[in-house]
Amino acid sequence: MLVSACATYQPAPLPDTAHAFVPVEVAGLSVDAQNIARPYLTAQAIDLSAPLTPNALAVIAVLENPDLKAQRARIAVADAQVFAARLLPDPTVAGGFDKLLSGTDPLNGYNSQLALDLSQLRTARVQRQSGDATKRQVRLDVAWAEWLTAGQARLQGVRVGALGQQLPLLAASAASAQKLFDVASRASAHDDIAAGELDTRRQGLLDASDKLRKAQIDFASATANLVALLGLAPGTELRLAPGATAPIAPSADILAGQAVDRRLDLQALRAGYDVSEADLHKAVLDQFPNLSLSLAYARDTAGNATISPGVSFSLPLWNRNRGGIAVARATRAQLRAEYDARLFQTRAEIATAVAGLAALRRQQAEVATYLPGLERFAAANARAVRHGDLASVTAETSQQALRDRQVAWLQLGQQIAEQNIALELLSGGPSESWSK
Repeated sequence: MLVSACATYQPAPLPDTAHAFVPVEVAGLSVDAQNIARPYLTAQAIDLSAPLTPNALAVIAVLENPDLKAQRARIAVADAQVFAARLLPDPTVAGGFDKLLSGTDPLNGYNSQLALDLSQLRTARVQRQSGDATKRQVRLDVAWAEWLTAGQARLQGVRVGALGQQLPLLAASAASAQKLFDVASRASAHDDIAAGELDTRRQGLLDASDKLRKAQIDFASATANLVALLGLAPGTELRLAPGATAPIAPSADILAGQAVDRRLDLQALRAGYDVSEADLHKAVLDQFPNLSLSLAYARDTAGNATISPGVSFSLPLWNRNRGGIAVARATRAQLRAEYDARLFQTRAEIATAVAGLAALRRQQAEVATYLPGLERFAAANARAVRHGDLASVTAETSQQALRDRQVAWLQLGQQIAEQNIALELLSGGPSESWSK
C-alpha cells in the first residue's frame, strides 16, 4: 500500500525527426476551431480548401502555432508549482541502536526521534499567494502571446492579399514599360528620337521590373511566413477571403484607457508585481527565528528509558535575512518601474499609431480623388488609338500613369489595414470593441 501511493518514473524519449513534419489533421483542427473560446475570436469550422477569413487565420494560428503549443506547456508547470506550494512539510524521523560490547549492563540501547520544522508553516500562506500570482502571470503571458500571434496571422494575411492584388498591375506595368522601350529602341535606331528619350524609357523599364521583382519576392516571403505562422506544412496553398473595412479609430486617449484594462501583458505585469509583494512578505517573515520541534525516546543499556521533547531555533543576531529583504524590495521597485515604463510606452505607441493611421487615410483619400480623372483620360486615349487619332505610345503612357496610381492606392490600403491591426494589438482588443 505504501509503494502504491508513491509516484513512479516513466521515460518519455523525444520523437524522431519525422514526427515534426506530420501534416496538420484538418478534421481535428476543424473540431478544435468550433470549440475555441477566446474573447477576440469567433468559433468556426475550418476548411483549408475554402477562402480563409482573417478570423479563420487567427483561429488556426492560435491552435496550431508550434511556439504557442510550447508556451501553453508552461501552464502545467505553473499549476504544479502552485500544488507544491500548498503541501505541508514532511516530518523527519531518526533512530539509533547501541550494541552492548562489554560491561555489566544487560541490555542493548536504542533511541528514536520525531522532528517537525515549523518555519514552513509560518510562510505557507504567502507562498500560496506567490504561487497563485505566478500561475495567473503565466496564464496571462500565454494569453498575450496568443493574442499577438493571432494579430500577426491577420497581418500576414493582409500582406498576402494586398500583394496579390498589386502583382497583376505591376506585371502589366512592366510589360507596358518593355513595350515602350522596344518602340523607343526602334525609333532610336532610325534616329527618330533623341538618346535622352531612349534613356528615359530604359530607366522606366528598369524601375517597373524592379518593382515587379520586389513585389514577387515580398509575396512569396509573406506567403511562406503565413504558412509557418499557422503551423502548416511548407508549400501549403491557401486561399484568402477579403477582410472587412477597418473602422475609424477613436482618439488615442480612449484607446490608451482601454489598453490599461484590456492588454494582457499589463495584466501579467500586475500579477508579477503581486508575486514580488508576496516574496517580500515572505522575506520579512524569514527574519524571525526558524523553529523546529522534536520528540525523542531512548533506552540505555541499563534499562533506563527517557523521553526528551526539544525545541531548536536560530538566533537572529547578525543576518536576520536582511540581504533577502533588500533583494525583495529592490525587485519590487524594479517591477514597479517596468510597469510604469510599459504604460508610458503603450500610451506613446498608441498615439503614434493613431496619428499615422489618420495620415494614411488622408493620403489614400487624396489618391482616390485623382483616380476617376485618370481612368477617364486613359479610356479616352484608348478610344482615340482605336480610331487612329492618337499614337499608341501616348495611350500606353496614360495607362501606365493610371496603374501607378492604382498601385499607390492599394499600397496605402495595405498600410491602413496593417496599421489598424497594429493598433488593435496595442489597445489589447479587436477594432469592433473600440466603441464599447
